[in-house]
Amino acid sequence: MFKKLILNAGIMLIGSMLLAGIASAHVTVYPKESTQGSYEKFTVRVPSEKDIPTVKVEVKFPMDAVAVSRFEPKAGWTYELAKDTAGKITGVTWKATGDGLASTEFGEFNMQGKVADTATEIVWKAYQTYKDGSVVEWVGANGSDKPASVTTVKAKAATGATTDSHGQVTAGSAAASGTTSNTSLYLSIAAVVLGALSLIVSLTKKRK
Repeated sequence: MFKKLILNAGIMLIGSMLLAGIASAHVTVYPKESTQGSYEKFTVRVPSEKDIPTVKVEVKFPMDAVAVSRFEPKAGWTYELAKDTAGKITGVTWKATGDGLASTEFGEFNMQGKVADTATEIVWKAYQTYKDGSVVEWVGANGSDKPASVTTVKAKAATGATTDSHGQVTAGSAAASGTTSNTSLYLSIAAVVLGALSLIVSLTKKRK
């Protein structure tokens, strides 16, 4: 009975962690934290959550929080810039030239910009278009079904420069390639839990 309860608890824990990983698979902009006045490399990570390909991704920039100015070319995709009447870039739209992102794939789109000196957060509103024409709007508040990605902005350090005037990416920036995915973390925790359960079951058998 004791062994059965432990196994059931372990299965429930692992299931909840895996479901949390799936629920968090939405359009996300990295890094998740930056500093006022810094130059950053921003990475838009786009998973395809449907059984049909993602063929277009649009991201709008909050002009009072960030000024994005450069975009890295991506094979299989083109991009178009949206600008205001003053010629400032207000957003970008990436369009697939081929099949786009399949249901088991994700894509990363890189760009560079400067965080505003007075910014406290950067709210990235994103629109994900699928091959059938359906659009998922990632524009909601934190905790909603379709939340917009948010980069938290810290106050500038009192001493020591973190960037140079040429747009060098800050040394403390968390590049998306170095960001550990939530799914990997959950799977690692699940492995530890399973190992612990195996040990407990083994000890229980020995006591019998």
